[in-house]
Amino acid sequence: MRDFSWNYFSKTGDVNAYLLYKESLTPEETAAPTEELQEQEEGEAVV
Repeated sequence: MRDFSWNYFSKTGDVNAYLLYKESLTPEETAAPTEELQEQEEGEAVV
């Protein structure tokens, strides 16, 4: 269902298809990888 809703959204731009796609994602898939981003930013900040 997730693949179908994404493909339908990408072809039509239908907002309801996107909302269905977002609803099908797990919390882990929607969460921002904050720890990884912080580590990368800290690594880049050290010069």
